[in-house]
Amino acid sequence: MSKVTTGATMSLDGYLAGPEESGFDLLFQWYGNGDVEIPSASPRVPSFRTSAASAGLIKQEWGDTGALVVGRYLYDMTSAWGGRHPMDVPTVVLTHQRPADRPEDDENFVFVTGGIEAAVAKATELAGDKNVVVNGGQMARQCLEAGLLDEIGVELVPVILGGGKTLFGELATTPVEFEGPIALVEGTGVTHLRYRVKK
Repeated sequence: MSKVTTGATMSLDGYLAGPEESGFDLLFQWYGNGDVEIPSASPRVPSFRTSAASAGLIKQEWGDTGALVVGRYLYDMTSAWGGRHPMDVPTVVLTHQRPADRPEDDENFVFVTGGIEAAVAKATELAGDKNVVVNGGQMARQCLEAGLLDEIGVELVPVILGGGKTLFGELATTPVEFEGPIALVEGTGVTHLRYRVKK
């Protein structure tokens, strides 16, 4: 059965980005500190080179993914990944208004204006029997609040940023409990943790 998951690389003190969008160079060192290549489908995002342990987990999870849900902020910030997401799957973009340069949906990007439930429903349709991955802190928070999230992944990096943006900042309903870890993989410069949302 397919799942709705989310995940993020974060510091030991729980930040996805440092103050004023800083710290990405420290958080994402593990994407390039190994010998195993993870190909990227994006013309703007180079392939990753991680440790064998990290690559084994990431390749399996990417292979199990059928569609993504992202917010308009991430879509714009990455310049639409140059036309195709690195994971090489259809990407559902939750937005208030369709971009002017995208008058119609295609095999790369689908735009939804009806809220997180509609975005996840569309992604689930596109994913078939594969998983839906919700990417981005605000999308993850909305998905968790709506009761749509099944699992969370944390790529824990040994650095302290001291402030910044968290994955589930300003969550409307707390506490939220998780079961697990249901997976724990030690990569080079990163520990991969997977938890199931307790419902």
